Amino acid sequence: MKFIDELIITAVSGKGGDGMVSFRREKYVPMGGPSGGSGGDGGDFYLEATDDLTTLYDLSFKRTYRAGNGTNGGSKDMTGALGEDFILKVPTGTLVYDADTNELLYDLDHNGHKQLIVKGGKGGRGNASFSSSVMRAPRVAEKGEPGDSITLKLELKLLADIGLAGLPNAGKSTFLRAVTNAKPKVADYPFTTLNPILGIVKPEGAPSFCIADIPGLIEGAHEGVGLGTRFLKHIERTKAVLHVVSMSDIDPEEPLKNYDTVSKELDKFSHDLAQKTAVIAANKMDLPESKENYEAFKEEAEKRGLKVFPISAATGEGTIPLLKYLAQLAAQLKYIPQDKANKEEKLYEFIPPYKIEKQEDGTWLVTGADITRLVYMTDFTNPDAILRFKSKLKQMGFIEDLALIEAEPEDTIDIANMLFEYREFF
Repeated sequence: MKFIDELIITAVSGKGGDGMVSFRREKYVPMGGPSGGSGGDGGDFYLEATDDLTTLYDLSFKRTYRAGNGTNGGSKDMTGALGEDFILKVPTGTLVYDADTNELLYDLDHNGHKQLIVKGGKGGRGNASFSSSVMRAPRVAEKGEPGDSITLKLELKLLADIGLAGLPNAGKSTFLRAVTNAKPKVADYPFTTLNPILGIVKPEGAPSFCIADIPGLIEGAHEGVGLGTRFLKHIERTKAVLHVVSMSDIDPEEPLKNYDTVSKELDKFSHDLAQKTAVIAANKMDLPESKENYEAFKEEAEKRGLKVFPISAATGEGTIPLLKYLAQLAAQLKYIPQDKANKEEKLYEFIPPYKIEKQEDGTWLVTGADITRLVYMTDFTNPDAILRFKSKLKQMGFIEDLALIEAEPEDTIDIANMLFEYREFF
């Protein structure tokens, strides 16, 4: 299956149903009161993490996902049905960004993590809701509130205990294939592995752990050279990094050169990533030239306090002690989730109820969530609804503020793409 690690989608919540204007018409009830029901609320849009998916590929065929709309209210105080919620399943480990601002919104870091993305529109109230001792026969009802929408960037970072790093053809794919049931394709050229591969390792007498093979690194990868940053980011979540270093390619003058090349690329991409626990698999020990190179390599590595395991991924030699050590490491180390924002947790943030700004074409643009909602939910074909609309604007202080701007009677006021003449408000 093709690996898709980044995707842009649009999430749309459902529109609320319209309220109804209706009066009781039962026999023997000559003065029947208002009985118009309210519309049902629109469906909410959720994202939910699941371990059943390992790629965003299945979601790439459709870019807009919608929750259901609420139905309109009916007579006899019948409330409209609620719109159906939409739950989009994504792989565990998906980061959710606002595509317009690139702000990290949520980190869906565990199976079953369900997150509300956009809430459905409120259903409009029917005329039965407006009945009072003062207004016994209201002929006004609200329209349903429109649903909300947001464009999201979904980014998948693999959740693995151990990440494999190394230069091209260091033997990472061969090692992964030897110790797990993963089936990466292997060939003798740079960037053999074009997709990150996950495998589960089950050492005898030790806890199982997850290991990820990341495509081979070359110098400049942190700047996007080759497959670069697209795959470096996948190692960020791992608890430790296993450096696979081919002992057949060691420079006797600089035994750790290949290891240092990869380490520098990791550090340039993310300092935190470079600080993760590092273990070295000294690979290709089945080759004649490797044994001599290994001694020089091991001596320099141990001077730095690095743990080195001589192995041959091709024959399986030395892999069991390495795997048992990695299993213990994976069990001991903690995974630290990314910081994540949550718009609902922003407290004490003052947002003005509306803004009135003059545009270059002379139009006065009014913006604000409450005043926009009022326009959307007003039925301007109904005279009673229009009177209520003006009354609500007065309660909000809008009429008073409008009188303070330097506007002419013929000037246009734009609220939620609804155009009014300035004089209509007075």
